Amino acid sequence: MNSYRISRLVILIAGMVVISGCVSPDISDLEQYTQEMLSRPGGRIEPIPEIHPYEAYSYQCAEMDCVDPFQLFYEQRPAQQEEVVDTGLTREMEMEIKNRNREELEEYELDSLKMVGTMEDQAEYWGIVVDPDGIVHRVSVGNYMGRNIGKIVNIFEDRIELREIVRNNQGRWEERQAALALIE
Repeated sequence: MNSYRISRLVILIAGMVVISGCVSPDISDLEQYTQEMLSRPGGRIEPIPEIHPYEAYSYQCAEMDCVDPFQLFYEQRPAQQEEVVDTGLTREMEMEIKNRNREELEEYELDSLKMVGTMEDQAEYWGIVVDPDGIVHRVSVGNYMGRNIGKIVNIFEDRIELREIVRNNQGRWEERQAALALIE
């Protein structure tokens, strides 16, 4: 108990010394600086510029050959329409081909991927797919697999159904159905 009282006394004395160092009665340097600033001459503020009143103007055109201010002064030519080639792409198909990042399973041909099972999470099925390198992937509806932009449209216990976008013999894009069956 005695060491406890001594440590409290030492802390109290140290605190008093610190606080007394913070409060200095000598503020002559501050007073000198304040007097110096107040003795400087003040500056002149420039006057606000004069604001001219708005003058309304009425456009008068009594002659027939005067120019209409609302008519174009140059001739607008209709844009030349390019020949539209029907590729067979719908807007959705075009967006899928051009404006999205490729997913990992799109590096492989669909027939090289193996469906090994499913998982269910609150009435949503997840497909379990193994790629040729032996890496296991979990896929859901909306993911892509295979090199033909195969979008997963349904997952069942025994298969994964996809919609692929491929070119036909005439070079047109078309959709086709594909499936990846469960390997037993």
